[in-house]
This record gives sequence, structure tokens and C-alpha cells, in this order.
Amino acid sequence: MDRPLTRATSVEQPAPPAGEPQPEAAGSFRRGAWYGFSAYALWGLMPVYFVLLAPSGPWEIIAHRIVWTLLLCVVALLVTRRARGLAALVRRPRDAAGIAAAGVLIASNWLIYVTAVTTGHVTDAALGYFLNPLISVALGLFVLRERLSRGQTVAVAVGACGGLYLTLASGGVPWIAVSLAVTFGLYGLLKNLLGARLTAVEGLTAETAVLAPVAVVGLIVLAVRGESTFTAAGPGHATLLILAGVVTAVPLLLFAAAARRVTLVTIGLLQFIVPIMQFLIGLAFGEQMSTQRWVGFGIVWVACVLLVLDTIRTVRRARTGRGPAQDAADRPVPSSRDRHGHRVRGRRSRSPAAQRPGTGSSSTDRPRWLG
Repeated sequence: MDRPLTRATSVEQPAPPAGEPQPEAAGSFRRGAWYGFSAYALWGLMPVYFVLLAPSGPWEIIAHRIVWTLLLCVVALLVTRRARGLAALVRRPRDAAGIAAAGVLIASNWLIYVTAVTTGHVTDAALGYFLNPLISVALGLFVLRERLSRGQTVAVAVGACGGLYLTLASGGVPWIAVSLAVTFGLYGLLKNLLGARLTAVEGLTAETAVLAPVAVVGLIVLAVRGESTFTAAGPGHATLLILAGVVTAVPLLLFAAAARRVTLVTIGLLQFIVPIMQFLIGLAFGEQMSTQRWVGFGIVWVACVLLVLDTIRTVRRARTGRGPAQDAADRPVPSSRDRHGHRVRGRRSRSPAAQRPGTGSSSTDRPRWLG
């Protein structure tokens, strides 16, 4: 939290020149950028953590992750006394159902991801998170009926071509990548529809609370069958499983702190740290990349670059109060002649929306894939 302003002394400090960022704002942005980088770096290192959890299987790992994350979140809410959103959620059955559905989606995403990592498909998981922004844009188009910019349309088309190429080259659909991108895209869409009624910790608490009964039953079944590794693989292994709550919650808290201090574009650019790190970790683990896979990944990377460039262009227009309508308004009209035969060159008349900075096509002011 930023330091509160103090009472001014008799010596007044000169104000920064116009157009330069305030020192407090610049410092807050730098802290936010570091928070965001730390959050995405921790998420990018997740494959290393899950590999260390061997010999636990994906189902046991996810069950422990749900239980310990819930316990940690409950403790955090009790300490901070910030559970009003959860109390209000009980009186909104529709929102509660949405949170339950979000919990199922994120648990499915976790299970697919852990299965991919523990079976040697880290690069496929990385591909899924490269595809995720493109899937989010497509969901905005087909589900929310949002209008896409030309750059977004091209990026989605190129990404689809990359997915099609990988399907044809490998002789099958890259199910791990597609399912990860779709489940996380649907999770983001559902959270978007629910709105910001809950804080990050409250939302994670509600989602894991819905999943906790199933997770506890699963752990009991594994223990009865003698297949649980929690006590059988030594105290170090048990400690790593308990830390699943910390590993899940800490990056989320860092992300929430970053989101309050930096721009959406910064968050959007930082999120590519995760698939890049996971891709490099997959290569370090010895996963093989054929020529066809390199080509397919390259096509998807081109789509991501196009999407980022379009986002930067859109936000720059929004900051200057310009939009497509204003660009059209500022183009010179064809020259004509007045009644005296003199050549006259004018400018197109502006619409009310074009005359007011910040108005116009709001659907392009906030790119769908940024949330």
C-alpha cells in the first residue's frame, strides 16, 4: 500500500513539469510491475514443483491442492476479516451457482495441466497458454457478441491456422493444449460475467470450498486403498504437498496487487512469461520438438505477436482520445471548386462521438483477452 500523504511543511517542493508522471505514481507502477513479474514467474515455474511431487499422481496432487488452498484462504480471510463478499454470496443463488461452475472449470484446468506435466507434455501445456488469449478473443466474439478489431480478427485466424497445422502434422488434435486453453478461457469468461463482486482471495475460497468435499473423499479413498503417498513417501514429500496451498495462493495475491497498480496492457504482456518459461522448461526436461511442431508453434507465436501489437495500438488510441471514427473524420475530403472556380479542400465533419475524447467505440478500448 502506498504511503499516505503527510502535512506540507513550510518549504514547498516544486511540482513536476506537466506531462511527467508523479513520483508516487511511478513508484507504484514499478512495484506493480515487479508484483506482476513475480506472479507470472512463479506460475511459469509450476512444472518444476509438480515434478517434485512424484510419486503422487495427478488426482492426489489436485486433491491436496484444493484442500490446503482452502485452509490457507480461510486463515487469510479470518486474519484480515474480509469475508463480507462470501457472506453476501449465500443470498445470491445465481452467483453461487456461477462460482460453483467456475470451481469445476478451474479444477479441470488444474487436472489437465498436472497430468500434462507429470506425463512429459510440458510443451503441449505451454502451447495451451499461448493459445489462451486467442481463445478469449474468440469467446468474446461468439458468446458476448463483441466486435473484433481487424488486428484481433487476423490474430485469431492465424492462431486457428496454427492449430489446424499442428492437427494435420501430428495426425490428431493437440488435446492437451486445446483443453487447457478452452477450460481457462471459459473460466475467465464466467468470472467476467459474474463481475468483481468478490476479491481474489474470496473467489478462490469459494471455488475451492465447492470442490473440497470431493477432494476430501478422494484422499480418503486413496488412503483406504493404500495408494496415498502423503505419509508413505517421507516428511519432505508431505511438506511439499502441504505447500500446494502456498504455491497456489501466493502468485494469485501478487497478481491482485499488480492489477491495482499497472495497466491492463502491462498485465497482458506479462502473461506471456508463463508459456515462455514453461516451453523452455519442457525443452530442459528433454521433450522433443519435431520440425512440424516448431512450424506450428511459430505460427501460433506470430498470432500472439499480432494480438499484442493490436492491443498496444488500441490502447494508444484510447489514451489520445482517438478512434476509428476520428481517423475517418480527419482524412481530407476530395477537393472541389467553389462558385468562383477556386479549388476548395475541406475536412470531414466530426460526429459528436469523435469530437469528445474518450468516446466512440468502447468495445475496442478494452481488448477482450485482457479480461
